[in-house]
Amino acid sequence: MTPVSTYRLSERYSFKSIWKLTLPILVALVMEELLGMTDTAFLGRVGEIELGASAIAGVYFTILYMLGFGFSIGVQIIIGRRNGEACESGKGFGAIGRVFWQGVWFLGVMALVTTVLSYFLSPLILKGILKSDKIYEAAVSYVNWRVPGLFFAFMTALFRAFYVGTRNTASLTLNSIVMVGCNILLDWVLIFGHWGAPALGIQGAALASTISEGVSLVFFVIWSVSTVDRMYGLQKMVKPVWKELKQLFSTASWVMVEYVLNVSVWLFFFLFIEHLGEEELAVANIVRSISEVSFVFSAAFASTAATLVSNIIGEGHPEGVVPIIRRVLMLCAVTMVPLLAFFALCPHLIIGLFTDIPSLERASVSTLWVMCAATALTLPWNVYLQSVAGTGDTRACLRFDVVALAIYFVYCAVVIGILKSSVAVCWTADGVYSLCILVQGALYIHEKKWHAKKI
Repeated sequence: MTPVSTYRLSERYSFKSIWKLTLPILVALVMEELLGMTDTAFLGRVGEIELGASAIAGVYFTILYMLGFGFSIGVQIIIGRRNGEACESGKGFGAIGRVFWQGVWFLGVMALVTTVLSYFLSPLILKGILKSDKIYEAAVSYVNWRVPGLFFAFMTALFRAFYVGTRNTASLTLNSIVMVGCNILLDWVLIFGHWGAPALGIQGAALASTISEGVSLVFFVIWSVSTVDRMYGLQKMVKPVWKELKQLFSTASWVMVEYVLNVSVWLFFFLFIEHLGEEELAVANIVRSISEVSFVFSAAFASTAATLVSNIIGEGHPEGVVPIIRRVLMLCAVTMVPLLAFFALCPHLIIGLFTDIPSLERASVSTLWVMCAATALTLPWNVYLQSVAGTGDTRACLRFDVVALAIYFVYCAVVIGILKSSVAVCWTADGVYSLCILVQGALYIHEKKWHAKKI
């Protein structure tokens, strides 16, 4: 190993290389976020009930999706480590394909089980947590049409894990353009009933997203068969091997649980807000959709950080981890701060994209300002969290999330449940959660307790 005193990051980890890796991920995430934003924009012109129901049902579905997506992030971390090891030694790329196929078997079974259980349990769960009968009925109709798309979503996430882990992200942009274009068209047709189709409302939004994810998966399969180098072993199906599945699960399972908890933050928040009223819930959904735009920027840089950290450790240079994180954070700040400033300075322009109801637009402005401030103050939290995951210590990520979620829940119970604060004040809870993660992640990385971690 190169001594710390003389080690310098190679050109593979320059600002230009980091940005080149991040940009396709960022474009892909922004385009995919348009799936939810499109639903919100269209349903915001249908009614408050549909808009509010889509907030809770969308977050509920996302929690189910995070079971698979979180696992795929664990797969991405392991693929990144194997890719770094193979780049250093010049051989062993075939191990990446084996990791990928074990993930296919695991997530395929998980998608089937989750879909079946959701059909029976989701109505009971939503009935128990929702106060409004109208929102409950709309939410159940959304979930029943959306959950069958979990298989497509899980497999698409796995392909993304392969491409990001091997630092070959160019295909992500084109895939996302195809998927979002399909979703926008189908939303327009199925929600409002154009071209002779029935006007399905919130059910149409769910069905459009499900079909679009199926199209995305077909794209990835065709692209991978046509372009991926055979040295990775992706084209040759590998049977499930219990030993390899167990090793994969030991790392990926912690990420899976951590991602579910991470998204559960939104479910808790919307359930608290739902008890304040239907208009408050609609306002929260609008601002959440806008906040997701800034979040995908953070998520793109965080995904890059996880991959680069895993790769450089695989190459045998753990001393390069902190410099990489600093570079990623600098690029993240340069990109996100102007975006947040634009949101804060032009609130009516941004909110107007999501609703044409004047009362909702006026009520959303102050909450949007709070969201921008909270995001700016806690900007590095996701990069640090995913960098910890990149070291292979995924259990630490889960521990951080449990602590942050406990503090967040108590804060929401006081500010929303007891004090009945405005939605703008309630949104400060997002900053509290992010700050808890940031402090824990930064301390962990700089204490360097992860140096001896093997995956």
